[in-house]
Amino acid sequence: MVRHGQEPFDESASCVAGVSLVRMRMRVLVQRVTGGSVEVFGDAPAEGGAAPLEKVEVIGHGLVLLVGITHTDTVEQVEWMARKIVEMRVFEDEEGRMGRNILHPDIKGELLVVSQFTLYGRLRKGTRPSFDHAAKPDLAEPLYESFVALLEEKVGREVATGTFGAHMEVQLTNDGPVTLMLEREAAED
Repeated sequence: MVRHGQEPFDESASCVAGVSLVRMRMRVLVQRVTGGSVEVFGDAPAEGGAAPLEKVEVIGHGLVLLVGITHTDTVEQVEWMARKIVEMRVFEDEEGRMGRNILHPDIKGELLVVSQFTLYGRLRKGTRPSFDHAAKPDLAEPLYESFVALLEEKVGREVATGTFGAHMEVQLTNDGPVTLMLEREAAED
């Protein structure tokens, strides 16, 4: 569909495996939680056995953010998403409505950020998911790190994280439940 004043959409402008990425954007699954944690595991020993636990991060009341980066994401997209998350009002105010953001003095919520390339999983053919829309690590990891740094700057404190590309176990207690998928629409550029 072409809106008034827009150029026609060129499906061939940017493709991966024949699928247009022009409208693809960074995705963040936001969950309001009473608590959350991530356990990060190292590589399993060559002789077998369980992978060693390398890191544990725990938060209380706040937001767990599962972050997916795609091929067309930029620093500008990351900046937009960080601002949107910090400003979004998903915490209850005195009237019981979603009227407060994570920075509100009565909330002082914590953040847990976990990289999640599987947000771009597709089951278009067959039963095994395809992740061809997820960005490769050489693009995704710096953008993920920038996202975390921007969040820390905006909230004025350290943000709990997983480890990019590692095997992790994430636990959370969803509050509400409140779960939102954030993805910037192409028309918002």
